[in-house]
Amino acid sequence: MDRSQSPSALGPRHDATSRIQKTESAADRLAALKARVAAAVGGAKAKGGLNTPLHPALADLSAPVKPADSLRTALGNQRSALDASKGAKGPRVPGASSGPDGARVNPYLDTSSSSSGGGGGGPAPKAREPRRLVFNQKGKYIQQANALRRQAALEEMKKRIAEQARKAGLEEDRAVEKAYVVEAPPDLEWWDEALVDGKDYGNIPHSLKLTTPDSIVTLYIQHPVAIEPPQDKLAPEPKPMYLTPKEQQKLRRQRRMMELKEKQAKIRLGLEPAPPPKVKKSNLMRVLGEEAVKDPTAVEARVNREIQERFDKHMRANEERKLTKEQRAEKLAQQQAKDAAKGIRVCVFKIGSLANGQHRYKVGINATQNGLGGVCILHPRFCLVIVEGGEHSINNYKKLMLRRIDWTEALPSRDKDGPPAAAGGAASAAAGHDWLRPEDERGQLKDMSSNKCVLIFEGETKAPAFKKWGSKVCETDAEAREFLAQRKMENFWTQAKNTPL
Repeated sequence: MDRSQSPSALGPRHDATSRIQKTESAADRLAALKARVAAAVGGAKAKGGLNTPLHPALADLSAPVKPADSLRTALGNQRSALDASKGAKGPRVPGASSGPDGARVNPYLDTSSSSSGGGGGGPAPKAREPRRLVFNQKGKYIQQANALRRQAALEEMKKRIAEQARKAGLEEDRAVEKAYVVEAPPDLEWWDEALVDGKDYGNIPHSLKLTTPDSIVTLYIQHPVAIEPPQDKLAPEPKPMYLTPKEQQKLRRQRRMMELKEKQAKIRLGLEPAPPPKVKKSNLMRVLGEEAVKDPTAVEARVNREIQERFDKHMRANEERKLTKEQRAEKLAQQQAKDAAKGIRVCVFKIGSLANGQHRYKVGINATQNGLGGVCILHPRFCLVIVEGGEHSINNYKKLMLRRIDWTEALPSRDKDGPPAAAGGAASAAAGHDWLRPEDERGQLKDMSSNKCVLIFEGETKAPAFKKWGSKVCETDAEAREFLAQRKMENFWTQAKNTPL
């Protein structure tokens, strides 16, 4: 079918009658357009056409035109109809389903609400819900006020207790953490005193002494003095190689053979006299055969006398080799000094009570015998033992304190016998204090079932802080802290108070 020859075909027309004249309004232009489309549709139906259905957007063009509609509303309605037609013939959307009228339903399109006015036809915005009233529970602010009052009362009680403790001199017990407060830094550090001209850092960098004659910064290089590594002192001595019993017997046999050959050579050269025959009762008849037969009694007496002489000679040699008491003490002191030269170790023990006099004696005498320095602080609440020395001596003392002594043992006092002199003064110091006696006010032994000793610190130090062993009785914490502060060990007292038994 030739559309150019058909007067009613849809398409551009080039004749003078097809030109659209300027209309007065958009409604007139829309009415003319619909008239042309209706005429074309009527002509196509009359001639049969291509048997092609009309576009859905043009299906309702025969409806009367509303004079109040604008061109924008009409074009928007046509665009919506075209989109619906394309969606019906286009590819199937995943998850789409068919409605009751056979049309496909888009699951991604929200059709629950429609636009109230003309436009694109999208979903209308949700209506704003009014803000609901929220009522407070009954007594809510009353409970908050009561909580604030309780907190204020608690703070007031703390201040009152702190004031009473300050007046009673027990500030150390209330605020133990004050011992760990770091002091404020000085105005001028000691390592900068030779480099800064002044008492503070306020005039830096003009007060630096770098190029002055008295400056410690020079063009010379100072080589440090070479020292031995400290870990070399702690290295154990090399142990000799262990031999099996057969190897030991072989070496002993060879050594004795060499000694015998050397002695025989000296006897042959006349350097030593020949030793008398070693006669025993077992070889009496074999060595002195004829003499034993002639006078057996005299030979037996002679053999007994030689046996006794050999025994006395052996005992005299043993006595000559034995060290005296002074030599043994000197040897022990040398060994302890050699052990301490490898490194000084410190151990701190906390003991619940030292009311038992034997416990005080053992603590003091063992520290003295092991060559340890330190102190035993006697306090009404607990006792603190600080010892320092070599590793070997410290290990022996740890075994004594943690294993050997039964701290739960309670024994009566022995004042009638007098305090032992080697107890380091602890027994004599306990004479004037009731809390150091094993009996209570009624004369009965105190309950020591819960008494024990714990190790609260173990480590190394550069130099010993105590010259010898001693004891100190401290009635208050302040006195104990003051005594330990002289040796910079007051932190041990704080740690002991925080360590439970």
